[in-house]
Amino acid sequence: MKLLISNIKTLVQVEETPRKWVAGTDMANLNCIDDAYLLIEDEKISDFGKMEDMPNYDEMEGFDHVEEIDATGRMVFPSFCDSHTHLVYAGSREIEYTDKIKGLSYEEIAKRGGGILNSAKRMHNATEDELYEAAMERIHEIISMGTGAVEIKSGYGLTVEDELKMLRVIKRIKESTPLTIKSSFLGAHAVPAEYKGRQGEYVDLVINEMIPQVAAEDLADYIDVFCDEGFFTVEETDRILNAGMKYGMRPKIHANELDYSGGIQVGVKYNALSVDHLEFVGEEEIKCLKGSETMPTVLPGAAFFLNMVCSPVRDMMNAGLPVALASDFNPGSSPSGNMKFIMSLACINYKMLPQEAVNATTINSAYAMGVQEELGSIARGKIANVFITKEIPSVEFMPYAYGSNLIDAVILRGQRL
Repeated sequence: MKLLISNIKTLVQVEETPRKWVAGTDMANLNCIDDAYLLIEDEKISDFGKMEDMPNYDEMEGFDHVEEIDATGRMVFPSFCDSHTHLVYAGSREIEYTDKIKGLSYEEIAKRGGGILNSAKRMHNATEDELYEAAMERIHEIISMGTGAVEIKSGYGLTVEDELKMLRVIKRIKESTPLTIKSSFLGAHAVPAEYKGRQGEYVDLVINEMIPQVAAEDLADYIDVFCDEGFFTVEETDRILNAGMKYGMRPKIHANELDYSGGIQVGVKYNALSVDHLEFVGEEEIKCLKGSETMPTVLPGAAFFLNMVCSPVRDMMNAGLPVALASDFNPGSSPSGNMKFIMSLACINYKMLPQEAVNATTINSAYAMGVQEELGSIARGKIANVFITKEIPSVEFMPYAYGSNLIDAVILRGQRL
């Protein structure tokens, strides 16, 4: 199958030579082609360029049946890569939302049996089919909003049986959607109520029982730990990551959301693919990240929803670091997978330029979930995950019009949905 998108007002995030990420001052630069075409063959991007240079495909052998989309006045972006979500869950948590409005902190809600433990209870009572159906509704929603790749974590199970149940649901989603999906085992998301005062025993359960069974069924690409104040210590994180890596699971870390936890340092020590949240980042953390292969990943939706301090993104970029953005789609602290809105929050609350926000939600977030060789930019040979906007005046208009749906068509793996 061949698909030609012609008369594109602006083709965004173009790469002749694909990069693994964009860092520092380069994040303000966005490669674009005005008055462009894009050719897709089967699932891959085959060619692109200016309309004046477009070959006459009508006269070329093998191009008898080319579907053409005239994108006059509209732009084409690579699909968003959302590298941090918890979108497999049972039920919403709007009551806690009200508690937050009344002034209760994240930690106070957790101590009352809310937060992650609330989701764990609901997870235990839900069947795999119920979880799958609910998650697929969210999957269809994020596809319609421009996401073409998503990482999904476990972590609401907190028992061997329920963690495996979550991961099996994620595997089922992988097999039934055109989205590119990566899975992360997050057994160390919280300490179950029955292990209160016996946290070390729960860590042993994660290491000795959960990890081997997850690996035996090949259910996780990555291993994650919530290394933060009130959750898992650096020493416990160290043990869990060590165990996961023996089974081929590369680390991704929840770090420094609630305090200077040491999570960034332990993540870099174990060559984590990403360290995520990062509300608390200082000179020490930035120095640690410099020269590493670990992507700093900021979750503006969670900070917005919880009214937390914003990660010092500008300091990180000024130091030459790359930055990725993800939605943290989950029922408790970021109940949205709208990556366009994440771009808007990045611009408004973190003072990122629109071009920086595009880089952070495409090429850099692709790296943060290990798919940068396949996705994240318009490059020959990459998977054809793109979206066509409605008629908009500029790239800057995408985050500027924060409440508007600006996506006209979605193409995943070369197929128009």
